[in-house]
Amino acid sequence: MTTPTPAFQPFCLYWLRLGLTSFGGPAGQIAMMQSELVDRRRWIDQTRFLHALNFCMLLPGPEAQQLATYVGWRLHGVRGGLVAGGLFLLPGALVLFALSWLAAAHGDTGMVGAVFDGIKPAVVAIVLAAVWRMGRRTLKGPAAVALAAAAFLGLFAFGLPFPLVIGVAALTGGVAAWSGRHWFAHPHPADSAILPEPAPRPGRLAALALLFALLWAVPVGAVLALFGTEPWGGVAALFTKAAFVTFGGAYAVLPYIAQQAVEIQGWLSPREMVDGLALAETTPGPLILVTQYVGFFAGWNHPGALTPLQAGLLGAALTTYVTFLPCFLFIFAGAPYVERLIHNRMAAGALAAIAAAVVGVILNLGVYLGVAVLLPNGGDGGWIGTLWAWAVMAAALVALVRWNAAIHWVVLAGAAAGLVRALAATGL
Repeated sequence: MTTPTPAFQPFCLYWLRLGLTSFGGPAGQIAMMQSELVDRRRWIDQTRFLHALNFCMLLPGPEAQQLATYVGWRLHGVRGGLVAGGLFLLPGALVLFALSWLAAAHGDTGMVGAVFDGIKPAVVAIVLAAVWRMGRRTLKGPAAVALAAAAFLGLFAFGLPFPLVIGVAALTGGVAAWSGRHWFAHPHPADSAILPEPAPRPGRLAALALLFALLWAVPVGAVLALFGTEPWGGVAALFTKAAFVTFGGAYAVLPYIAQQAVEIQGWLSPREMVDGLALAETTPGPLILVTQYVGFFAGWNHPGALTPLQAGLLGAALTTYVTFLPCFLFIFAGAPYVERLIHNRMAAGALAAIAAAVVGVILNLGVYLGVAVLLPNGGDGGWIGTLWAWAVMAAALVALVRWNAAIHWVVLAGAAAGLVRALAATGL
């Protein structure tokens, strides 16, 4: 039994508070919403909350942010969705902008560099722990294991495009479910206690698609007209495309972004990419905000007629805008169809197959980051520095897997280890 719709002011204050405190990744963020929205405030009932969660897991993009947008839409319509989804990510975006500037301006100097040296191996451990946990939950049979292995080999050995790997996995799972073969276990089975709601008016989806196309084209076109196409055209294109293929969370799409931003565009180095992931792990909000860091460095390193700081601000703002605009589109377009989609057998099969493939995708990310951080040519510390990095990584992995330590504490411990090593080297 739900309480009446909350007044708009306390509604807004709740989402601002959540945006300021939403550490711990999507699992922790969803648990916080469950505790507050369902158990304590009773703004939404358990069944609808779970249906919304299942729906958001079918979508590309950060499921916790999209879940917040959906709940906001259900409580206060479009303005509620904009407020809930926007406040969920805004505090983290502002903090990450400040940290991006710190990394760009001072990341190679003194104690700031030492902090990053300690954080990087901890980040590798975080990714490997994600592989372990997701694998245990998702890989329930030989078909799922084979699909995860195929995804890893496709990316690591054959260099297949990430969207192709995800598309093939979705097709495999959808066709298998359609033919009655239960090869992949759906991670969140739907509750059927609520019947589908009436369909919205005809033409609604077309009108929304046109509106969002304009909302993308006008600001992006203005940036290109005022500041040129380099690197802004590439930034807008890459992160718009990434927004439509981010199934399985940020870890899944990061190898694709890293390949494009580091190896093809040359916006930043592999080690700077690891720094960005480390910073995103320590800020509130969705982890996919790491794309903002990449956009900041694209502008900082290729400022054109702007100052590096101005170009970094423009790159961060443009990246965040094109990354999250589709997230709102998906929710506003699909929210009235939640109960229909969540009971669709082919959609459930596609999601389950994607979840299996994402294990291999995240493993590929772990290898990519490990090469940059843990191999002797990945740093300047020689073999001693390499052994130290392996030790920090191993300790962080044990803390995450064995003791279930919170991610932000592991990152902070890595930073402290980097500082201690630097102080010991200077004899202080």
